[in-house]
Amino acid sequence: QGYFPDIQDVSAMTGVLFDEMARSGQVRLQTGAFVGRNGEDTTGEILTLGKFTAMYRKDGEVGFLTYSPDTRKLFALSVLPEGAMRRAMGRYFDGKTGSAPIDISSGSALRQITHKVSLLEEYRLGGPIMWPIALIGLSVVVIAINKFIYLKRVHGDTDTIMGKVNDLAAHGDWAGVDEIMKQHENHNWPVVNVIRDGIGARKEDRETLESVLQESILRELPRLERGMSVVAVFGAVAPLLGLLGTVTGMIATFRVITLYGTGDPKLMSGGISEALITTEWGLFVAIPTMLIHTFLSRRVNTIVGDMEEKAVTMTNIIQKEQRRGAMVASA
Repeated sequence: QGYFPDIQDVSAMTGVLFDEMARSGQVRLQTGAFVGRNGEDTTGEILTLGKFTAMYRKDGEVGFLTYSPDTRKLFALSVLPEGAMRRAMGRYFDGKTGSAPIDISSGSALRQITHKVSLLEEYRLGGPIMWPIALIGLSVVVIAINKFIYLKRVHGDTDTIMGKVNDLAAHGDWAGVDEIMKQHENHNWPVVNVIRDGIGARKEDRETLESVLQESILRELPRLERGMSVVAVFGAVAPLLGLLGTVTGMIATFRVITLYGTGDPKLMSGGISEALITTEWGLFVAIPTMLIHTFLSRRVNTIVGDMEEKAVTMTNIIQKEQRRGAMVASA
């Protein structure tokens, strides 16, 4: 009934296997026909890397090919590979490199390229929670840009102004100081405002002068810190919204399990996707928001420290001038 292979059969089988191994390592470049990404038959350069991978190049476009046993045709993948991979494939076509990407899974890995989800599609999969997360992200961008421009503008060239004021005040030229302040009366800069208040109270004693300057600094703080609390709140709320989306996604998943069981994993993928995507986007918005808040806070603290430094410097200069005037009067 059965047939026991003899030595000739074993030799023939070994020859076939070795031939298969040799062919699987062959690289061949030829011009041939394939179905393009638009669904129409076309002709271009076809590069086959053994039995693993086939590529094409047509009018500068480089992509992968898949073989259909039903139609016995090569089909171009509907989605082009990423830029770095395309460049590597193009260099291999030109013989400029000895390495090229291959798919040893016979097409399974290549099909993953066509299943990549775009940013807009991922946003839609996140569900309704994505709307407030996106609104928070947009609001943070607008607030951060406006705040950065504002802080950069109000700081101004205060070091140069204070240097001129110190030189004039050290020589008792208060008329020149008043002239500099008049030149910058349209500049609503916090440091300049503090200097102006200190100059206006230069005839007061030290305790009163320090109180005037401290009051001036406290008056400028709300303007500098405006919007900072909003950014901090947004940075805390964004991950909480992502967590809320996680909870709603898992609730939807368990609802599907209750109705349909766990037989088909695809039925549960929607809720799981929503849960993970909202968490991802919540963290994606929260992390830059906290970094922006830290950066802006440091800018505000720099301006506040500058105001305090200039206030102390102004106090010392005025006190020296007062003592000098008192010594001249007593002499």
